[in-house]
Parts: sequence; C-alpha cells; structure tokens
Amino acid sequence: MKKGTKRKAAAASRKDDAAPTSTEPAATATATTTTEEPKQQHKKEPTKVGRPIKRSKVSKPEPEPEFFDDQRELEDLWKQVFPVGTEWDQLDLLSEYKWNFSNLEDAFEEGGVLHGKKVYLFSCTEPQLLFFGGQSKVTCIPVVVAVVSPFPPSDKIGINSVQRESEEILDMKQMKMDWVPYIPLGKRGSSVERLKSQIFILSCVQRRVALKHLKEEHVKKFEYCLPYFYHPFKEDETEQSTIVDIMYPIEPKPVVCEFDWELDELEEFVDDLIKAEELSEDQKDAFKEFVKEKVREGKRANREAREMRKKARESMSEEKKAAFENIKFYKFYPVASPDTPDVSAVKSPFINRYYGKAHQVL
Repeated sequence: MKKGTKRKAAAASRKDDAAPTSTEPAATATATTTTEEPKQQHKKEPTKVGRPIKRSKVSKPEPEPEFFDDQRELEDLWKQVFPVGTEWDQLDLLSEYKWNFSNLEDAFEEGGVLHGKKVYLFSCTEPQLLFFGGQSKVTCIPVVVAVVSPFPPSDKIGINSVQRESEEILDMKQMKMDWVPYIPLGKRGSSVERLKSQIFILSCVQRRVALKHLKEEHVKKFEYCLPYFYHPFKEDETEQSTIVDIMYPIEPKPVVCEFDWELDELEEFVDDLIKAEELSEDQKDAFKEFVKEKVREGKRANREAREMRKKARESMSEEKKAAFENIKFYKFYPVASPDTPDVSAVKSPFINRYYGKAHQVL
C-alpha cells in the first residue's frame, strides 16, 4: 500500500468515528433552529369583510319624566248630565271653555253636602253677558242641579215658553229622557246592577243626526223643556199667580203680553194696546173675549192644582211625606279658573218655575 493511501484511509476512519450514531442530535438542532424567536414585527390585523366595526356608544341624556294628573272618579260627571232646554246648535258652545266643576266632585267627598246620599242630577244653561279675554259676549254657562231624594223627583218634563199658547206636562220618555245610573270612570265596564249607584243623572238618547227626520214642532219642544217637579206640600208661584200669558194670533204679527186679572182692568188694558198700535180697533171685542177665556183657564188650572195637591197629601205614605219634607236642591256653578270667565256675579238660586229656588248655591 502506498503511503498516501494509508493516510487517506486513517482520515476516513477518524471521520466516521466522529459522525453521530442516532438522529436525536439532528432533531435537537432542528428544534433549536425552529424555536429561535424571529424579530418582533408590528403588523396590523387585516379587517374581515362584512363585519361591522364596533364604535363606542354615545350616552343619550335621559328624558325628563312626564307627570300626568290622576284621573278623578267623577271628572266627567257634569258632562254626562243632559243640559235640558238648551238649543241643539248651542250644545257645542259648552266645550268652548274648560269649565271646572271640582266643587260638584268635592260635594260627594266626606264632609260634602252630597256625601253618602242618593242624588239625582240634571243640567241646564244660563246665557249671560260675561267679560273674558278682553271682550264681552253672551256666554252659555252650564249649571248642574243636585236633588237629594230617596226616589226620582219626577218622571215628567214641562214644556212651556212665551211663544207657546199652553203648557204641556209630558212623560220624560216621550222626549227620550230618563234617570240613569252614573258610572264613575274607575268602574266603567262593571255591571250596572252590581254598582248600587247612589248617583243618577238625567240622560237623553235623542241623536242629533236624527233631528232632521223629526217635525220642526217636535224639535222645538226640546228647547222649551224644563225639568218638572211637583211638591205636594208647597203651593208654587203658578198656583198663586193671577197672571196669564196672552198670545193673540193675528196678522201681521200676534199680540204677545201678560194680563193680571186682579190688577188690570180689561177695558183700559185693551185701549192701551190700541193706542200703542199693537191691536186694531176692529179686533177689540174678539181680543177681550180671548183674554176672558184665558183668565177662566188660569183660574181653573189653579183650582185643579190645589185639589190635586190635597188628594196627593191624603193618599201619601208617611215615609214619602218625610222624603218630601226633607228633599233638598243644590245648584252648582263652575269654579273660577284662569281658563274660564268669572261667573260669581251672575249666580242665582232660582232653578226654574217648578223647582223654585235652590236650598244652597255652590
């Protein structure tokens, strides 16, 4: 063997002895290389398509709480009562102002004049010249009358006016009126029978839209209606009156006047009408006979009324007598408020010719 060959073989042998005998060191070396931390780079994450970007919420200011007046049990009581005798085209005027009848509501509270009592209510209107909002004008004032009684004060309606020749007393139902229980706001939807209401109101079921199908004479009757009341122990002013209303039908216009059979002398009364050119000379005798007949009717009506009152007293039970003796009338006007005209100067205790005067005005 040559020297060079031996030297190459020995070098190869030493190289083989230094070579690894397993793959472990190689794996470790690989791992070491792999786990070397690369230099930290700040890269922005890409935004995914279709995903909304969250924004910080802007807090809205909390709305201020709203306060509402509590609904009162009897808040609409006065509006539910039919205003008897008011012309149909005047009914809408009652809503012209925010009339306040808190005095009526308070009357049913403990200590009030109507508390714990059976009450019947009817309404009417009183036209008065009032000053409000810088101007004076005729205003329909709503008025509510409360009758304290254990039974309905009447089931009749009186129809009378200067323009009518005679007075009529009709059943309420002929004018589609009746006493019905009032249901407080908080109890509506309840059975009327279960309520045992102590408040009754005069109601009218005549629909305004149906008036065009009625005769004008019948429609006018609603305007002349007066709640009727007959007190068997008190003579009213009509029974003691010696005055009769005269409406003598002649052309071009009728003679309308009053004649007092105790104070007026007929001949002189007629001559004065002729002088005033309200009656012609050729109508004198006919007019005198007309007045005499009206006087006879008036005297007869007074006599019949007294007889009817006497019979009613004799046939009445003690319980009903006590009820009539204790019956009370209360008249309520709207309470003063910034939204309505002041009615304090025009308050009157007079209700109508049948009821006379109220025991108390509120």
